[in-house]
Amino acid sequence: MASESNRPSEPEALSVPPLNSMPYIDPLASTCLSYDFHCQGDPKFAEAPKPTYIFLPYGSTKEERHEILSVTDNGVCLGGSAAAGILSPLLGKIDIGQSDDSYLFRVSLPGVAREDFTCDVSPDGQIVIKGVSTTGEKIVYKHCLKFEMLSQNLPAPGLFSISFKLPGPVDSRHLSAHFGIDGVFEGMVKKRIAAN
Repeated sequence: MASESNRPSEPEALSVPPLNSMPYIDPLASTCLSYDFHCQGDPKFAEAPKPTYIFLPYGSTKEERHEILSVTDNGVCLGGSAAAGILSPLLGKIDIGQSDDSYLFRVSLPGVAREDFTCDVSPDGQIVIKGVSTTGEKIVYKHCLKFEMLSQNLPAPGLFSISFKLPGPVDSRHLSAHFGIDGVFEGMVKKRIAAN
């Protein structure tokens, strides 16, 4: 019969706190904005406050915006094209410029995964950008919380392709490109010099 001292000891279970943990505190619970059975029938909670939309003229200063927003607890300040009601798709907005020897193009690609992204340039100036959009989901999980999106204005998740043509032929071997953290892809390519 083997003695207890010869038996290998089992590892002791440790009780350690998680490395990254945040308690969930419902911001609406304290103001009874959610459908809570404690608030039902109470007339002071019958009309929950709604966001105040403030439309500012073009060129408003930061100080003016701050002063206006300071009088509301839940205001949304809109300026520029947002205040004018100019809506357009965020994904694929394009700016094109030219110098004496090059073309510059900028493409708005918010929510696009850099790992799954390509840009092909043809000698005739045709640009084809392909990638994967990671925004526009109906359900978003962040910091161990589940969010059901109330609005979905960003591009839908999945594969996309954008193509456009520069004003003239290019030397596709001379492409300089950068995908910024602001979601704007910028490329510069040399114009093709015509043979004399």
